[in-house]
Amino acid sequence: MKKILVFLLLFYLFFPMSNVKADENDDLKLAESARSAILVEASTGKVIFEKNADEKLHPASMTKMMSLLLIIEAIEDGVIKWDQVVQVSENASSMGGSQILLETGEKMSVRDLFKGVAIASGNDAVVALAETVAGSEGNFVSMMNKRARELGLTNTNFKNPHGLDDANHYSSSRDMMIIARELVKHEKVLEYTKVYEDYLRENTDRKIWLVNTNRLVRFYDGVDGLKTGYTEDAGYCMTATAKKDGMRIIAVVMGEETSKIRNQEVSEMLDYAFAQYKVVNVLQNKKALGKYRVENGKEEYVGVRPVGETTILKKKSEKDGNYSYDIKINSLKAPIKIGDNVGTLTIKEDDNNVMTLKLTVDKVVEKANFGNLFFRNVKDMIIGNMSLK
Repeated sequence: MKKILVFLLLFYLFFPMSNVKADENDDLKLAESARSAILVEASTGKVIFEKNADEKLHPASMTKMMSLLLIIEAIEDGVIKWDQVVQVSENASSMGGSQILLETGEKMSVRDLFKGVAIASGNDAVVALAETVAGSEGNFVSMMNKRARELGLTNTNFKNPHGLDDANHYSSSRDMMIIARELVKHEKVLEYTKVYEDYLRENTDRKIWLVNTNRLVRFYDGVDGLKTGYTEDAGYCMTATAKKDGMRIIAVVMGEETSKIRNQEVSEMLDYAFAQYKVVNVLQNKKALGKYRVENGKEEYVGVRPVGETTILKKKSEKDGNYSYDIKINSLKAPIKIGDNVGTLTIKEDDNNVMTLKLTVDKVVEKANFGNLFFRNVKDMIIGNMSLK
């Protein structure tokens, strides 16, 4: 008996994983040359594959995804406008690396500068826009790090808006993916990142041809962004996104040896995701989930809707179950605005909870004044009396 126990002990010491099911990632031949990688479905954020996804590395020009996010948010908030003319500073025009060859004092619209960043990865263009949004490059970098904290990034610190190497400028594949998920919510950005070639300063002697640094927008069906990067310390990097059959995939690789290997491995990651997975929209794009009474509201009823996507990522080989949902609404009291948490939506598949989302209202409901309440009470009295007849 003792000999058997000794044999079993030695067996488990030398072959500890022999009876343990391997992680699915172990069987995937993806991103083998990358130092770090991650593959996700955008609407759910579900990770399909990852490799050293939290390792802190130089992100190179993928940094510009955060810059583009802040710039598009500034445009949408009215801080700057697409047609606004920017006068280029000496600081912006002196940027090295990839450029659109801006000159000190040159004037260019926000739209054209945005093209210069989204398509050609212009370091000078992104600094010019950063200064326009925040007043200075330093202020803009502070905004980048603040936004990183808001997004919950744990392995990221920015020192500039362009991505040129700095010892304290770093991120991770997972954090880059999170930024990308936020960026693709702004469809206007994708209108620029999907462009393969364009021109600036047309009809002038300083006309410049912009060619997208992301070759996959031309050579991979469905790719419409997002950002490549390269420095000596970072190696070749890419965050790519593609949409097919209603499913958007985001793939990130960092630390590749060549651009050819980078493009090949990202393509293979996208191929795998689209071949193996699908998204199921449980509510089938149903945006409103009924009307609910609002206490002391200027409007008596308001619709509610989920905060976030009601999609589930599944393997194509998995059968769909029977979906249902439960709604719990808090007491609704005016004033209420869009974004306020008013309850929860629990989605079930075959009676198993698969997702819980917060609910919000579909419009602003202001507090009723005395006149609103008086006429409402009169109306209720009249309707009540009529119903008794």
